[in-house]
Amino acid sequence: MNNKKGFGLDIGATSLKLVWLNKQLSGFILKAALIMPVPPKGMLSESPLDEEEMAQTLRKAADTASVNTKKVNVALPENQVYTKVLDMPVLSDREVASAIYWEAEQYIPVPLTNIKLVWNVLKRPEKATPDEKMQVLMVGAPSMLVNKYQKIVSMAGLEINAMETEILATIRSLVLDENFPTSLVVNIGAISTSFAIVRKGIMVFTYSMAIGGAAINRAIATDFSLTPQQAEEYKRVYGISGKSLGGRVGKSTEPILNAILAEIKKSVAFYSQKYKDDSPIRQIILSGGTAKLPGIELFFAQNSGIETAIANPWKALASQQIPKEVLQNASDYPIAVGLAMRDYE
Repeated sequence: MNNKKGFGLDIGATSLKLVWLNKQLSGFILKAALIMPVPPKGMLSESPLDEEEMAQTLRKAADTASVNTKKVNVALPENQVYTKVLDMPVLSDREVASAIYWEAEQYIPVPLTNIKLVWNVLKRPEKATPDEKMQVLMVGAPSMLVNKYQKIVSMAGLEINAMETEILATIRSLVLDENFPTSLVVNIGAISTSFAIVRKGIMVFTYSMAIGGAAINRAIATDFSLTPQQAEEYKRVYGISGKSLGGRVGKSTEPILNAILAEIKKSVAFYSQKYKDDSPIRQIILSGGTAKLPGIELFFAQNSGIETAIANPWKALASQQIPKEVLQNASDYPIAVGLAMRDYE
């Protein structure tokens, strides 16, 4: 048993998802998957009591899943890190390391002294020609955020193997090779939505906006005088089809979905301008709990003119029996699955 490999822990604003995989010759085997609510203050509170409560929640999740490794891979919330895909001339790693700070100073609006800067080469062309660029992903994470995660995870008796961003983990679980059709991945979290365009298996663009599933719940709750929990239930049952309850659920969620749609259209326009249609965007993949909203893929397909599918990270696994409730909640799991796959790359 190799205990160097971490399990994946996606700590969201309202829930955490844990996925533990093992790799065999046939592919990945699912050893554990679970979703659990997190304390209301989540990772953001400075209070020692809240930190303790959060650490206990992580500990409980690992115990419930009977995970027997202390190593864990976590994702930093997209809305609190600065992520940019850079097109750079073909450079060696050493050259990238020095060039990256110049790039960071232009893109990151806070002093770099407070930022932990990491980068990795997404694609480096075989031969350096003037028109061939390499793609480098740059991530700037506030040092306070990184320290906070390290502190709470170690309070839970666990040890961080790796940290990355949510969208990177999402893509790892969904995009399995370079023959994957050019896609726009839309990960709708509770408080933010991130977008990434994947071309020939490589992320070429990423962007995040501060609106997510919680805003949809609030709109429904306000409209129907419900509690947030009831709104969440409602959302799952009635969706946005407009047929239910005289179409009222659709009405309250529409402004929020339209805001996400506007960003989808901008991303698509940016992409087709930059790549001049040599491989247009073939599909939109919706990920995150909100992707379970009945009718949501139809809404985006009809309004964007692009085929839309719900993320299913379990396709990355070898064929096996997966518990029904885990399958039904597939769109909740891409980040956690991607984190669990990370150490096997």
